[in-house]
Amino acid sequence: MSDLKRTGLYDLHVELGAKMVPFAGYEMPVQYPLGVMKEHLWTREHAGLFDVSHMGQVILHGEDVAAAFEALVPMDVQGLTEGRQRYGLFTNDEGGINDDLMFANRGDHLFVVVNAACKDSDIAYMRANLEGIEVEEITDRALVALQGPKAEAALQKIADVAAMKFMDVATVSSAFGDLWVSRSGYTGEDGFEISVADDQAEAFVRALLADDDVAAIGLGARDSLRLEAGLCLYGSDIDTTTTPVQADLKWAIQKARRVGDRAGGFPGADRILAEFENGAARARVGLLPDGRAPMRAHTMLYADEVGGEPIGEVTSGAFGPSINAPMSMGYVPADLSAEGTVIWGEVRGKRLPAKVTALPFRPSTYKR
Repeated sequence: MSDLKRTGLYDLHVELGAKMVPFAGYEMPVQYPLGVMKEHLWTREHAGLFDVSHMGQVILHGEDVAAAFEALVPMDVQGLTEGRQRYGLFTNDEGGINDDLMFANRGDHLFVVVNAACKDSDIAYMRANLEGIEVEEITDRALVALQGPKAEAALQKIADVAAMKFMDVATVSSAFGDLWVSRSGYTGEDGFEISVADDQAEAFVRALLADDDVAAIGLGARDSLRLEAGLCLYGSDIDTTTTPVQADLKWAIQKARRVGDRAGGFPGADRILAEFENGAARARVGLLPDGRAPMRAHTMLYADEVGGEPIGEVTSGAFGPSINAPMSMGYVPADLSAEGTVIWGEVRGKRLPAKVTALPFRPSTYKR
């Protein structure tokens, strides 16, 4: 018998004809009968609904919880106002990234969402390092994401979310109980992530799917959507060996943690702040390969068409349905990271050119 876990929406996925695959210890829908390409484009044009219940939901309670959590991440937690959310990173003593996450100020506590594959270690890490703080894993709520230009209109029929802006969080009343809503997501589109009580989750999802503009979307399209948006996948584009500066995530580290009396004080601060000052040896870049063939993860990269040792490798690659072209991200030496630089990727024994390009591949459409 498989030891894979199932979310509370598993039976609904099967009913909808999803192809289920192993992912981060769970059985998850990779695609539905619509197919990955059409699911991707549907989300860009309408609204896509994703089951992300495998993610870890955590509440942090306690005195000075913001200051305590700030010691574990390079982000400005104490300056985050109530009702707002930020992207965050757990870093290690070498400056690498142990996980990326979202954290929100909900008044008397922080709400943290971590990646499925890392949630057990993340929760253990917080419990071991947040002295005097209660670390409460939420195990009785599903998590879904509604993404795309029609997301607001669809969710507004169920809960009052129209006034929310990008990275706002709120607890909103509905016929399905209180919804914990953030205006955020992983596609580059306007949209929401919604935590709903387990016993109401299927009815809530069915109500959303009853809207003609909403379709169920699987992991395949989720990956191509986030790649077009230039967003990192933990374990592929970022990991324990990549620093925030190498990963082009400097924007995520606010000025208050880089200069002044709250600078540093987080794991790996010496190396990360030194790279802010002096630069890093390598850089994550976007790549646009010539032709129609994608350069997928682990494609080795070279400075020249012939000869030489590899200079880096692709960490994510796919065909971008919205840009109608192949796209990749990877790491190259900093001196080869300028936009327009030609890099060569080895595909089936042949080196093919790819041009370094600015990220994202497609502009984001968040509601500011």
